[in-house]
Amino acid sequence: MFQAIINIFRIPELRNRVFFTCTMIAIYRIGFWIPLAGVNQQQMVEAAAKATEDSSGWGKFLDYASIFSGGSFSQSTIFGLGIMPYITASIIFQLLQSVMPKLQELKKEGAAGQAKITEWTRYATVGMCFIQAMMWLKFIAAQGLIRPEFLNPGGLLVFYIAGVTALTAGSVFLMWLGEQIDKYGIGNGVSLILTAGIVARMPQALEWVWDNFSTSQQSTSGQVGILGVGFLVGAFIFVVAGAILITVAQRRIPIQQAKHTRGRKTYGGGRHYLPLRVNHAGVMPIIFASSLLIFPSAFFGDLQSAASASPDPSNWWIAMTTFMNANFQMGEYPYIVLEITLIYFFSYFWTTIVFSPEDMARQLRDNGSFIPGLRPGPRTAEYLETVVERITYVGAGFLAVIAVIPSIVSKEMQIPFFVSSFLGGTGLLIVVSVGLDLIQRIEANLLMRNYKGFHDTPARSRSSASSRRPSSA
Repeated sequence: MFQAIINIFRIPELRNRVFFTCTMIAIYRIGFWIPLAGVNQQQMVEAAAKATEDSSGWGKFLDYASIFSGGSFSQSTIFGLGIMPYITASIIFQLLQSVMPKLQELKKEGAAGQAKITEWTRYATVGMCFIQAMMWLKFIAAQGLIRPEFLNPGGLLVFYIAGVTALTAGSVFLMWLGEQIDKYGIGNGVSLILTAGIVARMPQALEWVWDNFSTSQQSTSGQVGILGVGFLVGAFIFVVAGAILITVAQRRIPIQQAKHTRGRKTYGGGRHYLPLRVNHAGVMPIIFASSLLIFPSAFFGDLQSAASASPDPSNWWIAMTTFMNANFQMGEYPYIVLEITLIYFFSYFWTTIVFSPEDMARQLRDNGSFIPGLRPGPRTAEYLETVVERITYVGAGFLAVIAVIPSIVSKEMQIPFFVSSFLGGTGLLIVVSVGLDLIQRIEANLLMRNYKGFHDTPARSRSSASSRRPSSA
């Protein structure tokens, strides 16, 4: 592995791409510390910390939103929205491609059609920025986090105009950074920016563990003992290994290519495999499930607060709201059951949208390939659909296990969710999938130039490699 890292800096083109990618990510992290005008940052941080500790609806929203914004919601910076508007717009257009005939036709046109869809996604991103920025600024104003000099009517107008403009420009700039990484960097720019925001929260989690570490073996209230730290490290390694396994796991279906005779030569007849990912839906089911579960937990929490603050509260109403709020918190049994159910539902839902057995069967038939023992056409599509349903069930089970681990650990060990979130959930799956993709991209560049990659694959002899290596390398 160390030799592969050294080889990266021996190739000028690959070295420049890696440096360019690191520079763009550094620019993103610099913008993370530029605050919005008119927001009292000290009160903002204190209010966010209090909401997170009290497990209020706002705290749950901040915990979830921090996955995509690198925690900048709690500090209200110009990159506060992060890359969320672009991701939301991309998901919307991906869903629309399955129901709108015009988008389906553009998708079939190849690169030209995809470029048009990407252009519309950018316009939709700007619209999402305006909507999300206005909602966020209104929420800040409702919480009383605006500086006194901006509380007059003219000051509020300036606050909203400057805030919406800064948040929108920040998200559009991040989208542009991602495209520049795709063009001049190592690729997969938007995902790398998202991953940088997630990884940037790890030092904060490590700092909390260090500050609350106890030399005793058993964990005490508000502290983590030696056994607790050992469990966290072991669980992190185990979950990361499981996330890698589920990300790269495939169900290989044998494919036979038909033979074609042209003149005196015979073409085709080869045997290869059709790889179907076990986790075909990726991280989308956890994102959808986590997003929906924010609303009932926040709703019952606010309902309990309203019932307790009522001038003439009734005992049965307070008891019911307290019971509902207690059972829809992270780590509680009803919450976990509902989360697993939603993950299974959205796993099948998303797989149905992004994978079409009929299109796959038609492509195999058009390419002169077939599955041995099955007739091309409807019979092949039926078989592919059956296989996808079975592997989706297994993949959804893995996702459910990884998704519920952080909430269970947070509740049982009484540690903050931003610490336990590195033991599973959306953030960990995103980091693992993007990290694997980054390694594959770098390794492809190394092998293309006759260098040994990260895996222990047999490399060509140094003499033959040096004789074939381009002079620029």
